[in-house]
Formats: sequence, C-alpha cells, structure tokens
Amino acid sequence: MNNQILIIYKFPNLYQVLKEVEGELNFKIVKHLDEKILRNEIKNIKNYLIITKQKLIGFDNQYIAQQFPITLNNLLEKLNIEILKQRFSNQSEVNINNYLIDLNAREISLKSLRLKLTEKEVSIILHLFNMKKPVTVDELQKHVWMYQDDVETHTVETHIYRLRKKFLKTFNNENFIISKKNGYQIK
Repeated sequence: MNNQILIIYKFPNLYQVLKEVEGELNFKIVKHLDEKILRNEIKNIKNYLIITKQKLIGFDNQYIAQQFPITLNNLLEKLNIEILKQRFSNQSEVNINNYLIDLNAREISLKSLRLKLTEKEVSIILHLFNMKKPVTVDELQKHVWMYQDDVETHTVETHIYRLRKKFLKTFNNENFIISKKNGYQIK
C-alpha cells in the first residue's frame, strides 16, 4: 500500500464498495461527512484525493463523480489519472529559500514577481541548490552540460553572469548565486 489517501466525502455507498476492496488497491480509503473537519485534516497531508458528488469550494485535489453507473475498473482508472496529475503537479514545484521554481513553466517566483528561465538556468539552479556546497565550474560543466573534464570554455561563467543579472533586475537580489573561492553556491 502506498501513502495515497482517497477521501470519500458524503458518499457512503462508494465508501462501502471501495472499503471492501481496499486491500487490493494502492490507496488508503477514509470517509468524511463534515466539511470543516475535512478542511482541518487535509492541512497536514499532501497525497490525497477527495471523491465527492459535488465540487467543494476551496479544496484542491478533487474528483467529482457524476457518471453513474460506472464500473469499478473505470472508476479506478479515472482515480489513477487524477492521482498521476496531482503527483506531476506536486513534483513540478521546488522551493529554494524564499523562491518557488515551477519546473513545468520554467519560471521562478518570489511573491508576485516572476522570472522566466531557460532549461539550462533551471538545471544550474537545481544543481547548485541540491549540492549544498560550492560547486566548481568543472562540476557544472560535467553535470549540467555533460562536458568532458578537459574542455576549455566560459559557458558556465557566462550563464551564471546572465542569471545573476536577471535576478538583480527582477528580484533586486545580487546574492542569489554567490562566488566562493572553490565554486558557485546558492545563498
């Protein structure tokens, strides 16, 4: 069983059917009848999908079940599609300090400010962030550009320079990527 939770909201017949086959599914099945309690409980969980007959206002991750009758296989297929969409969405955002990178849109934001990034710029930022220590030009060439160790180029320095300029112009931040004696690092 994985950590995905199916929350059946005010849908007792569906809850009963799914609970009977829960052992065969990759979901934990729970039911809720009270919207206020539901709202409170989902604050602490991430991997959930609410199944309901009518759209709940102010809730994410919902599947509105309106097509009945439906076979169990078709319902499970639709639920799996919704869960895959949710996972894709959850995996597409990365928090770096106060910034949020949307990997799908290739955009970084801080509050209401947004900056479009190239694919390489996203790769540079993610690599620097994940390393948690200064990263040399050679390491960036190898891991971001897939260059050989002995290639002479100023590609990395040029990209870092342009990226810093963009951050200064958009976010007024000249210290997002800092230079250290032994490489570059996200501050």
